[in-house]
Amino acid sequence: MLAEYDGTKITLNEVHRFRNEHITVNGTVYWDVLRLFHEIKTGLVKGHQAGGYECIGIDTWGVDYGIIDENGFLIGNPVQYRDRRTDNIFEKSEKIISNDELYLLTGNQVMEINTAFQLLAEKEQKPYMFREGNKILMMPDLFAYMLTGNISAETSIASTTQLFDQNRLDWSDEAIEKFGLRRDMFPNIIKAGESKGYLRDELCRELNIPKAEVRAVCGHDTQCACFAVPDRSKRDFIFLSCGTWSLLGTELDAPVINEKSAKFNITNEVGYDGKITFLNNITGLWLIQETRNYLKSQGEDYSFAELEKMALDSSDFCSFADPDYPELAKHGDIPSVIREYCRKTGQKVPENTGEIMRSIYLGLALKYRQSIEEIETCTDKKYDVIYIVGGGVRDETLCQLTADICGIKAVSGSSEATAMGNAAILLMHCGAIKNAQEAGEVIGKSSEMKVYLPKNDFSALYDKFKINKKVSV
Repeated sequence: MLAEYDGTKITLNEVHRFRNEHITVNGTVYWDVLRLFHEIKTGLVKGHQAGGYECIGIDTWGVDYGIIDENGFLIGNPVQYRDRRTDNIFEKSEKIISNDELYLLTGNQVMEINTAFQLLAEKEQKPYMFREGNKILMMPDLFAYMLTGNISAETSIASTTQLFDQNRLDWSDEAIEKFGLRRDMFPNIIKAGESKGYLRDELCRELNIPKAEVRAVCGHDTQCACFAVPDRSKRDFIFLSCGTWSLLGTELDAPVINEKSAKFNITNEVGYDGKITFLNNITGLWLIQETRNYLKSQGEDYSFAELEKMALDSSDFCSFADPDYPELAKHGDIPSVIREYCRKTGQKVPENTGEIMRSIYLGLALKYRQSIEEIETCTDKKYDVIYIVGGGVRDETLCQLTADICGIKAVSGSSEATAMGNAAILLMHCGAIKNAQEAGEVIGKSSEMKVYLPKNDFSALYDKFKINKKVSV
């Protein structure tokens, strides 16, 4: 994205879009990191040709990483968090530290995909990575290193690892030691807004582009999206960054790490300027994306709009798929997994694609309501508005169901909220926007907002959802 600011609002111009596809080799699922870096370089060239830029900010998904050796070479392709190497990892990690202790130490939602557990699996399967490795770099830090040659770790992305102290805003020496990792492999922490360095000279010559500064933004895309909530004048709000994952939470001045939050397994992550986002990581639109991919592999090629219409046409169908069901986190035949879940929970089994889609929508919105109630319990606050940002704002069916099932007003903002937040942070630190308060005002003017009010009562379905959550499937 090339972001332009005219003194009133931010305009995002898409200069290059590309697919981020996993690659499976001998049963291991990798990110094609060299292809991604090639696409980043292509984007830099196109951005220069489209008018140029003063600085560059990179944000990505959380938890995944690459390891570089002492000569700066990447040791292998980063493994994707959906790889099965962390299946049943808790059986091993609990011998080191209990999940409850780990939560109280780091404040992160305990999930098998988290960096700490990936590193535990990596250490067992590929010990040479840690003999030869010099630094562990989270994905946005890795790409920044590839661009500049400088090594650092930005706060927000580090806070996704389950190896970070949310109170000290630095690596947790105790957690790193518990997992048997070398402390020197974790880079120095920097904050969003600080410099990552300038594009390498040889890269500028290769691409025929001028030098530009790479600045740290919130390296975790969720935190950029949270910063792009369209109306920050309201002190207490729920935000939903709705993309591949649904990240639902609120913004606080300090972490909430206690028995209540541990019971609900709610995560604390660092946002801009040390703010804490207290949120749930929920499997999101990936369920729709993966369903679409599977149907396409079977010769049924539908657009997202067509799938949404099928769900809308199946509005009488009331079975739901719980996004937390473990098998829904894996690549493959999502429709069959949903049918299996419905059979096991005594629900009507979806018979067609429209009913499969409807069960996904219902499951997501029901989980949103549960998450809001858990957050209210932990913060002793009531929330009457949910701001929806990210790709999910294009899906009006999901937005309306969210308002209906959660029973509160839903306001949709930018579909490119992550890029909007990224740009706003860069503009502040380039001096074009004064501070975070002004950035919020600018983002509000730059986003088209739509309001969804509750229309239908889903209390009975929610009661059924809560009962099913107690049933082991």
